[in-house]
Amino acid sequence: MVAQSKFLGILFPDANMDVSTGKMSADELNPQNRLNLRDVFRALRHRNYRLFFMGQGLSLIGTWITSVTVGWLVYRLTNSALLLGLVGFAGQIATFLLAPFAGVLVDRWNKHRILLITQALFLLGSTTLTILVLTGIIQVWHIIVVSVILGFVNGFDMPTRQAFIVSMIEDREDLPNAIALNSSMFNSARLIGPAIAGVLIAAVGEGFCFMIDAVSYLAVIAALLAMTVTATTAEGPHPAVLRQLREGLKFTFGFPPVRAIILLLAIISFVSVPYTVLMPIFATKIIGGGASILGFLTAASGLGALSGAVFLASRKSVLGLGKWIPLAAGILGLGLIAFSFSRTLWTSIIFLIATGFGMITQMASCNTILQTIVDDNIRGRVMSFYTVAFLGMAPFGSLAGGALANRIGAPHTVFLGGAAAIVAALVFARQLPALRTLIRPIYCERGILPPNLCGVQTYSEIAVPPEQR
Repeated sequence: MVAQSKFLGILFPDANMDVSTGKMSADELNPQNRLNLRDVFRALRHRNYRLFFMGQGLSLIGTWITSVTVGWLVYRLTNSALLLGLVGFAGQIATFLLAPFAGVLVDRWNKHRILLITQALFLLGSTTLTILVLTGIIQVWHIIVVSVILGFVNGFDMPTRQAFIVSMIEDREDLPNAIALNSSMFNSARLIGPAIAGVLIAAVGEGFCFMIDAVSYLAVIAALLAMTVTATTAEGPHPAVLRQLREGLKFTFGFPPVRAIILLLAIISFVSVPYTVLMPIFATKIIGGGASILGFLTAASGLGALSGAVFLASRKSVLGLGKWIPLAAGILGLGLIAFSFSRTLWTSIIFLIATGFGMITQMASCNTILQTIVDDNIRGRVMSFYTVAFLGMAPFGSLAGGALANRIGAPHTVFLGGAAAIVAALVFARQLPALRTLIRPIYCERGILPPNLCGVQTYSEIAVPPEQR
């Protein structure tokens, strides 16, 4: 254990230290900030969030059923790793292109109404796939077209959903818990959905899987209609879209903590996505199974991710969360490398649990810190760049992973992704002390840090470029 601690200290030298004092961070010193399972579900005391949590939870199970079913269907129709990557690319490239512009509109429009529209469109997309499969006319190009259209919808849905969380939480102290619960909801569905998909594909075929997804969207639509919400539309005349887009871009990439988080997310998304896209190959060619094995593998990753989300939900404060960003990215990378060498189901499940834990802990930690340090008037735009980094880079990872797997094989492709994740984690870890120094004034201004740890520098002094002061 001592050797392990020294090793982690070399990788992440400032993980437990307060930058200004060189002492243990407030997260380590304050017992209230340590893991406490009793506080895991405290954000559910907010009625709107409780409705959203229940409705979205059911809907996400259907979404994961469809995600696994699409991959299986494409591979069954084509037996091609390249086309698996191409379908993944088609489903997410629209999100990459649209999300930054959508973020401007999210800051202007009624977020509740946007979500109602996007969920209705998702329902229509799943219904279309259901009809195409059950009538026996489904072809790969149909899947690509539907995936592109739903990618555009997701370009609006994802940043809206992220920004809308704040509107559902009256007490901002519960915001980190709400974000972590969102991740736990997502990954509970990730655990349940693929297992159901594996059974249903073998028992009744892909068409009924898409049908279940279509019905599941009714749950989140009903939850949204049951909410009592105040208008979230920005008042007054709006500047030009391109001007507001430039403002969001300037803040996101001009403020080092936000920039570092977004860039790490983009890299991790790019290098880790191939393992999910290539999962049908591991299930069939590497392990020698079928649809049920694919369900087990995807569920294993979901189990690890759920564990990470529950861990984050049990934390009472955002303090000390920054150290988990590079640490979790390193765990993800090590999990991918180990999985690339695995040739049996049980070892693959173990390594995928670690991979899922690292992925969701890193992603949710980034989300929580961004939501904590960003102002409401620019939140939609910043979260749109978060969407681009988290989901928008995925199509390029899917395409590159599929093409590379065709040349060097799926295991070698996943190995390279894991190695790249570790390098990115080390680079972020070296930046962490400087990033903490910049974030500290924001936490002081918002009462997150106790007064004895606060200096005199203000948020405006570090977040606003000198020429604009």
